[in-house]
Amino acid sequence: MLRVAVVGSGPSGCYTAQSLVQQDSSVRVDVLDRLPCPYGLVRYGVAPDHEKIKSLQNSLRTVLEHERVRFLGCVQVGGPGRLPVGRLRELYHAVVYCVGAAADRRLGIPGEDLPGSWSATEFVSWYSAHPDAVDAGYLRGVRSAVVVGVGNVAVDVARMLARRPEELTVTDMPEAALAALAAGTVREIHMVGRRGPSQARFTTKELRELGSLPGAEVVVDPEELALDPAYTDPSGLPAAQRRNVEVLHGWADAAPRDAERRVRLRFFLRPVEVLEQGGRVAGVRFERTVPDGQGGIAGTGRYEDVAAQLLLRSVGYRGVPLDGLPFDAVTGTVPHTEGRVLRDGTVAPGEYVAGWIKRGPTGVIGTNRPCAKETVTSLLADAPVLVRDRVVPEDAVAVLRADGVEPVEWEGWQAIERAEARLGASLGRGVVKLPDWESLRAAAAGREV
Repeated sequence: MLRVAVVGSGPSGCYTAQSLVQQDSSVRVDVLDRLPCPYGLVRYGVAPDHEKIKSLQNSLRTVLEHERVRFLGCVQVGGPGRLPVGRLRELYHAVVYCVGAAADRRLGIPGEDLPGSWSATEFVSWYSAHPDAVDAGYLRGVRSAVVVGVGNVAVDVARMLARRPEELTVTDMPEAALAALAAGTVREIHMVGRRGPSQARFTTKELRELGSLPGAEVVVDPEELALDPAYTDPSGLPAAQRRNVEVLHGWADAAPRDAERRVRLRFFLRPVEVLEQGGRVAGVRFERTVPDGQGGIAGTGRYEDVAAQLLLRSVGYRGVPLDGLPFDAVTGTVPHTEGRVLRDGTVAPGEYVAGWIKRGPTGVIGTNRPCAKETVTSLLADAPVLVRDRVVPEDAVAVLRADGVEPVEWEGWQAIERAEARLGASLGRGVVKLPDWESLRAAAAGREV
């Protein structure tokens, strides 16, 4: 019987487990996660008002409830005080690492580390109740915010800042984040891209949502948009980008109106310095850019300062090394061939990768399906040799417990769900997430939160 560990319970991990049990009727899969809760970025990276995307948890749940799949939370792999990669390999015939891309790319400009400058991931983790998140007073004294980036995550954080707090009471946002947003004084949100509207990474659906927020107005500068040749003649653009341009056209032509908050979409501005006052972020200096005629941009030597007390950097993710696995620092991925991990250019038997740590932070959630399938195809082709050459324990959980690791199994996760439902009911809301390790562990153990 083939026994496989999948490290990571987000979409790539769940799709890997699903592909394994669909293609091999005897395989047993343990899906490990360092958190006591499954679903990865679907739980902790999707904006709380995106119920349709969050409903993907239902399909991931079906995978984790399969009779030959077992969820094991609170199992941390690699690094000091964690389960060593080598030890994990002793417990399973094969291990598939689906650990994502946990770090944010940096801007690389002066002042980036000033108080008030944060990665978008840190901000998202806070309002999504990730147990590692801290309440850093993100919104305290903030009247104007700058979001650098024009992808879907940038749109998400801009929308959270622009929404009326009462609209978020129906979501699972933690109570502290909801209270901070309600007490906030943000009135201007600037979302800024280095390139033009035809090259923005957001989807049209996400973009349109900005224009449907009660109490908020989207403002774009038609002269700034016109710097993009494809904006004035979008006929040659792919359909998705053409729809984006059409939405922006509508906003550029709209008459200004009175609104509680304004979301300003800016293009062809490159951040060059974070401005400081009193030891904190006071604004961002941008250089005006123009198309270089070769698909890139060129600086013009003209600068503009945008006042802001909050800077959120949303310029992409990057994989981080996992202690015990090889890592390519240039690509931010684990070297592999068709999902098989390569150590010094040679295939490492029984070690595999899928998802962002395999291909980099590209694609949408559905992109993880074919990525996982490719890896599983490689793994199952190797399976006869893996099973022949390695004897593994019947039950890895018993060994983990003997090693001092106490996994949170599916029943523990269900107990967390019940606790979150009780918390929401006590607050007059729906389900409300538990925001910290202590309450999650207590709930998983069946203790009162």
